Amino acid sequence: MSHDSEAAVDAILARLLGLHPKLIDLSLDRMQRLLKSLGEPQDAMPNIIHVAGTNGKGSTLAFLRACLEAAGQRVNVFSKPHLIRFNERIRIAGTLIDDAALSALLEECERVNAGQSITYFEITTAAAFLAFARAPADVTLIETGLGGRFDASNVFAAPRVTAITPVSLDHQHFLGDTVAKIAFEKAGIFKPGVPAVLAPQSPEAEAVLAARAEEIGAPLFRFSREWRAGPSDTGLRYESSRWRLDLPPPALLGRHQYDNASTAIACLDRGGFEISPQGLADGMRRVEWPARLEHLARGALVDLLPQGWELWLDGGHNQAGGVALAMTARAWRDRPLKLVFGMLETHDAEAFLASLAPYVGGAVTIAVPGEPATRSAENAAEAARAAGIAAEPAVSIAEAIERAATGTPGRVLICGSLYLAGKVLEENQPNPRE
Repeated sequence: MSHDSEAAVDAILARLLGLHPKLIDLSLDRMQRLLKSLGEPQDAMPNIIHVAGTNGKGSTLAFLRACLEAAGQRVNVFSKPHLIRFNERIRIAGTLIDDAALSALLEECERVNAGQSITYFEITTAAAFLAFARAPADVTLIETGLGGRFDASNVFAAPRVTAITPVSLDHQHFLGDTVAKIAFEKAGIFKPGVPAVLAPQSPEAEAVLAARAEEIGAPLFRFSREWRAGPSDTGLRYESSRWRLDLPPPALLGRHQYDNASTAIACLDRGGFEISPQGLADGMRRVEWPARLEHLARGALVDLLPQGWELWLDGGHNQAGGVALAMTARAWRDRPLKLVFGMLETHDAEAFLASLAPYVGGAVTIAVPGEPATRSAENAAEAARAAGIAAEPAVSIAEAIERAATGTPGRVLICGSLYLAGKVLEENQPNPRE
């Protein structure tokens, strides 16, 4: 991709931010109006798997794509957020959309919208659906943005299957201040007659999800009831009335990835997709999803580490994400663990860090570069100290890594924000001019 074409996409995206005073305004009216003007592209997208939830949506989509592509299927994917380039959100038959195609689609949606009020997420979602309608794949994977009921992606009359990954507290200022209220918003993607797959849930969330599914006539397919899964001696075991599978361990690290992998399998199972055990096994091995407990083995930031140190990256940013990371940190007690931590003001830093605190030997905190809603480095340090972690602020990612990696060789884990993760991946790229 040329620098000019990247700049053209960035200019259009910046312009689209000005079409509505708020970045997020939960309503479907504007989206439905634009889609009607575009010829209802969402109706031309086959075999939609629509995924909502608080944690694990992106990883679940990554497992779905890996398994389906291993089985020879063409797959279109809409996910969020992007880490480095917006193009990451729109994947057409296995390939990220190129700048020329993306620019043309965004300009077409902008032209058809004719200056009317619409949010950035709505108009870019419409552009993705237009891309998928014009290049239909065998299967279409769609991740909600925020919530579900009023999410811009919730415009499908009859997806093949819907799924809810684990629901926990996050975005309370938009979705409600209890797990039950948030679960109700997520359940908004359920459709009459369309199977509803439930990942492992808290009893509070499952009660709300199940009640809503039964109310509208969406057949339930629940973890530990209609399907069961978990780690086995050889990897991942999955069982339902249709499938009994012994698969290799998921290539994405962390105990929580067994739940995300098995939720993806449950979608394929209950959706009636014909896919062999070999295809599923290959998907478990091939899956890739950046910034989810990712070991950074090379790059400009890795080069800053003294010998013997490792650099890890995770984009988790809420209490459940902190708990998932703590399960890995507990298994890492063979070597010191230091955090490089940054987080947006919209998330509860102390709740995220509390479960990690027993396994962490200190943190260096930073503001998330380029994000207006970031906590300051000092504010993040105060939150870390409140959670029981010794912390000091730094002014850049590079400085934070260098200050964290001191003493006995161990691991540096950068965490707290997907936006921070994106900046890390960007800064870790080798300079192409070198």
